[in-house]
Amino acid sequence: MPLFTGGIWLMDKKKRTSCREEMLQVVQQLVKAKGKNKFSTQEVLDEMERAGTIYKDSTIRTHLTSKYCVGTKKHHQTVYDDYERIGHGLYALVHSPDTM
Repeated sequence: MPLFTGGIWLMDKKKRTSCREEMLQVVQQLVKAKGKNKFSTQEVLDEMERAGTIYKDSTIRTHLTSKYCVGTKKHHQTVYDDYERIGHGLYALVHSPDTM
């Protein structure tokens, strides 16, 4: 899990994680901190940057809005249903952190 310190999420630099794993960790912590299962693409980009991600914004956006999103056209060989689109640029975890 990332470590929250001084308003910044820090990823464990010793263990290399996939973009999906890193994003799920950051989003779960973001949802817990906000107290509601609703977040924007920009919030995810900002929090992943604060966590020290190695992934480009374009990769994060593609994963959130397409590759890991319920109900989108499947343009990728491997897809997951981690997030659902609930509005323009707004998403929710399919499984809230309390049920994971």
